[in-house]
Amino acid sequence: MLEKLAHIEERYEELTNELSSPELISNPSAYAKAAKQLRTLGEKVEKYREWKSLKEQLSGARELVDATADDDEMREMARSEVNTLEQKISATETELRRLLIPSDPKDEKNVIMEIRAGTGGDEASLFANEMLRMYGRFAEKHGWRFEILDVSESGVGGIKEGVALIEGDKVYSKLKYESGVHRVQRVPQTEASGRIHTSAITVAVLPEAEEVDVKIDPKDLRIDTFCSSGPGGQSVNTTYSAVRITHLPTNVVVSMQDEKSQIKNREKAMRVLRARLQEIEEQKQHDAQASERRSMVGSGDRSEKIRTYNFKENRVTDHRIGLTIHQLDLVMEGNIDEIVQALSTHYEAEKLKREAVAA
Repeated sequence: MLEKLAHIEERYEELTNELSSPELISNPSAYAKAAKQLRTLGEKVEKYREWKSLKEQLSGARELVDATADDDEMREMARSEVNTLEQKISATETELRRLLIPSDPKDEKNVIMEIRAGTGGDEASLFANEMLRMYGRFAEKHGWRFEILDVSESGVGGIKEGVALIEGDKVYSKLKYESGVHRVQRVPQTEASGRIHTSAITVAVLPEAEEVDVKIDPKDLRIDTFCSSGPGGQSVNTTYSAVRITHLPTNVVVSMQDEKSQIKNREKAMRVLRARLQEIEEQKQHDAQASERRSMVGSGDRSEKIRTYNFKENRVTDHRIGLTIHQLDLVMEGNIDEIVQALSTHYEAEKLKREAVAA
């Protein structure tokens, strides 16, 4: 492990020097790639240097124990310091082993997020709209770019479906555990008796697939253009700017009409299509399931929930890890870091256990 960490530190120093070279600065693509690699190595190097510093302190503390043989009080203080440092070193080594476990290569990717209203009628569509806003606020707090690619509105101010692109540093690593059925319990505004209704939505988090990840043969695509519907003015509703792309081998259909430009709508539709096709291929590899959606989010039924949002009790509960937070009002404003971190910690611990068993 130590030899591997030393090589990582050496590579980190090389990248640090390379990033200041005029040749790399003049090549934006290569510079971005090197900077991304530097960030990836940075956490490991920081923890490794912390470990080396603790080892040096431990060596000094042990020398002090030997040098204070005639002073019981000083010797006891030195022994206490040795015990403290040994515990810190043990914890740091555990963290280093975790950091050296190969990460999911998708963790660095941007995300295509799809939110759909499930059971619950109008209330489900309203909650779907609120959840789309929540993730938008979360992205904003992290300095990510949040772009709504497509929205299918309902007649009550909610949405039947919303598709968003989230771009930033390690977006997928933060949001990958958000996939599943999210259940809401509250009294709808239209409920005169004050009875609590239970509704559900589905959230799918797909790592954005690059062209090199998914090869699409143009002959496998049927591309239709049509006039956009909904608000937008004369230029939107009378020109053939909307695009519908059908991938014939899988019958996956993606429609996009957000932009006035047909070219831009086509680019957005292709980004969503690549993400969906990659998900289908990964599902075939992992569990050979035919449906590209069900394994991620289920059917949208209330009983399949991964998380419950109870507005009356101002409570949100993640059922996978038994976490309950009584600050739902803050959560709906995008403050979901505690949940995201708890999920990440839980699944990383599970991964460490599997690695230990395999070893």
